[in-house]
Amino acid sequence: MPFIPHTENDIREMLGVIGVSSIDELFEEIPAALRARELTGVPETLSEMEIGRLMEKRASQDKRMLNFIGAGAYEHHIPAAVWAIVTRGEFYSAYTPYQAEASQGTLQLLYEYQTMMASLTGMEVSNASLYDGASALSEACLMAVRANRRSQSARILIPTSVNPTYTKVTHAVVKNQNLSLEAVPYKKDAGCVLVSDLEKFRGQDITAVVIQQPNFFGLLEDVDAITNWAHDIGAFVIAVVNPTSLAILKPPGSWGAKGADIVVGEGQPLGVPLSSGGPYFGFMTTRMANVRQMPGRIIGRTVDLEGKQGFTLTLQAREQHIRRSKATSNICTNQGLLVTAATIYMSLIGPEGLARVAETSCVRADELVAELCKIPGVKLAFDGPRFHEAVLQLSKPIAPVLEALTQHGIVGGYDLSSDYPELGNALLVCATETRTAEDIEGYAQALRDVLR
Repeated sequence: MPFIPHTENDIREMLGVIGVSSIDELFEEIPAALRARELTGVPETLSEMEIGRLMEKRASQDKRMLNFIGAGAYEHHIPAAVWAIVTRGEFYSAYTPYQAEASQGTLQLLYEYQTMMASLTGMEVSNASLYDGASALSEACLMAVRANRRSQSARILIPTSVNPTYTKVTHAVVKNQNLSLEAVPYKKDAGCVLVSDLEKFRGQDITAVVIQQPNFFGLLEDVDAITNWAHDIGAFVIAVVNPTSLAILKPPGSWGAKGADIVVGEGQPLGVPLSSGGPYFGFMTTRMANVRQMPGRIIGRTVDLEGKQGFTLTLQAREQHIRRSKATSNICTNQGLLVTAATIYMSLIGPEGLARVAETSCVRADELVAELCKIPGVKLAFDGPRFHEAVLQLSKPIAPVLEALTQHGIVGGYDLSSDYPELGNALLVCATETRTAEDIEGYAQALRDVLR
């Protein structure tokens, strides 16, 4: 709010109408011992001018670095029109679909978003977004337990090549809900999971198998073989995907003979800036047979009594709307503003534009790897097909190398040492369509100086 409009007289009049003498009386049911006496951690009031200067100072701390880090969050070009439209009042302050009075414009935009995401993933139905990609995976695991009636074990297989943050978040969400998350190691020389590594689970009750495509190392998994294996033993397949990659890769709905059962991922690459680490939004699509177990909300298209087209909340099975014990989720949320940006982004660049983004990113990543591997002390860890990320192994520890690169104005990549110590001094690097030949040469020269 730009200002608080109520004067002291306004407040006294309102309190008089409801029959209390002070605001404190409104909270008398809270025991005195639990009330905060003073907000000592809250700074003194600042004027509008002072707040503006403070925010500019904070924003300036985020220096414009040359970015080669990905690991689940990606720097793509966002057409200026995207956020020019998103920040119009019609969208910017009216994007939540929680209330019954949600506008037809808001509902139609979400309907179009669902249509685009279902098409992109090759599935039949999409919800209207989740909190982020990591919590979307946890929601998918819980959904699989509810939807796969053939399984009673609540056992989920998660390869170690899945984004480790996603795995940690999923553990945190489901660990007290009687789900068992079981790690499947990747082949160290290939960076991917082999079907032969899954064979030890044959004959056991497995609820679902998670597949990330491309995986955390940027490599392409054999999704057809893994999907067929999972379905052969009666397990669901949960796909974790980068939406940009789906412009050129086979959609999860076409994996194997039957396709994936649930598809989730992070929507940030679709028109959402990195913004110092967030916010993001998660997406989820599935088959109609599982729609009743899908968390969140779904917008539907219908006609009124006069035959006019309209949009409405068709499904909203969360704790806000029904009994908590019957909700499919108690944490899922609608990241409406970011979904608005993604919808406008996809509308503007279209299928061909998204394919160009994906193809150019792959080319830039190949150029980056080729240039960096010319440097003594740098080699490629895995030589399989990839999207726009790759793992490099260096002759020196990664942390000090990355620190030194920041002195050159470069964010050099993601240090894999703590998550994957078996890879040694391993660095995950990324290039998107925003990186130029000059950028890549600048990074190579800086890394050459640092390793020398």
